[in-house]
Amino acid sequence: MPNAFEIKGVVKTYPDFQLGPLNLDLAPGTVLGYIGPNASGKTTTLHCLVGLVKAERGEMNIFGRRNDPNKPEWKLDIGYVGDVHVFYENWSGEKNLRFLSQFYPKWSDAFVRELARRFNLPLDKKARALSGGNRVKLSLIGALAHSPRLLLLDEPTAGLDPVVRAEVLDTLFEVLEDGERAIFYSTHILSDISRLADELAFLDDGRIKLRAAKEDLTEQWRKISFRLNEENLQIAAAVNHRREGRDHQVVSSDFRETLRQLGELGAENVLENRMSIDEIAVHILKGGHHVAGH
Repeated sequence: MPNAFEIKGVVKTYPDFQLGPLNLDLAPGTVLGYIGPNASGKTTTLHCLVGLVKAERGEMNIFGRRNDPNKPEWKLDIGYVGDVHVFYENWSGEKNLRFLSQFYPKWSDAFVRELARRFNLPLDKKARALSGGNRVKLSLIGALAHSPRLLLLDEPTAGLDPVVRAEVLDTLFEVLEDGERAIFYSTHILSDISRLADELAFLDDGRIKLRAAKEDLTEQWRKISFRLNEENLQIAAAVNHRREGRDHQVVSSDFRETLRQLGELGAENVLENRMSIDEIAVHILKGGHHVAGH
């Protein structure tokens, strides 16, 4: 089976920003979390994939088919929830979904009703009367109702309370159960990523800084404290290093390598602690000088 998507050498330029050259792919049955600060290029990447903006260079394929605007069949494989939720505001949620359904042969009204029940979404209300959270829910139902093989989600749980957010994540897990679907998930809510994603790609200033399996990051990164009386100490794999006298605190992206070196140096009182994905992500985005190499 071809990849859910492939991005090859894509460049999109604005007066004050350039995305790329960007190379990224996603295997079916996988969730890739896309993490980066505001204005790093996450939304631009998604807009290029769904054809909302045109890149100057490179190519993009969805399940082996070019995302050619003149041959839009590839769009049937995509469910997209953007950062802006656009509806016919004087129509009810139900009428908005009914309008959308005519473009998707595999649309399921039964699945729409089930999702509306789970999300506690009143489909009879006009779109303009829906809260921000309910607008997100309506967008998600529209994206899921035709059982797309690729979900492209840009901050999908923004504005949702924790209970509904958990319900949305449960639904996304179910979408992945057959092993053929994939999710490309951009968010600032790192707790969602830590629960859902298999891999993480960190984007900074339009470039991929690091891509890694979530388990690899949580296995390799550690906070390490130790005592050592040595000046100008260069610690292996140190992303962050603070010292007060003989006491040192290090964030390491390869704790085994760091511990090996500390053993050779005769460091004392060595303690290590695991790190959460949230903590690791913050250090990666802050630009630790060894991050890109790991």
